Amino acid sequence: MPITPPFQASRKFQSTFGAGTGTGATFAIAATTFTNDAGAAATAFPGSFAYYVLYINGVPQTSDVSTISTTTITIPGGDALDAATPLLIEFVVT
Repeated sequence: MPITPPFQASRKFQSTFGAGTGTGATFAIAATTFTNDAGAAATAFPGSFAYYVLYINGVPQTSDVSTISTTTITIPGGDALDAATPLLIEFVVT
């Protein structure tokens, strides 16, 4: 019997730090301020995923840098970065 790998795909969302609100530990960016793979405004992040990777200015970040829900990504201290700094979130969904 052949081994069938599980279905996997990715969903990408992009924004800048200027879209965030709050300061310090409460700095968060709403999912609705992101653009999705199709170039349309996002309504929410995936509710079910295997993992996600956060890229800040093109550099992948370790998992302790952020927390995520379907509505927001929280990046403590993100308010210290320049507002034009790009961020990309890639979700691997199964």
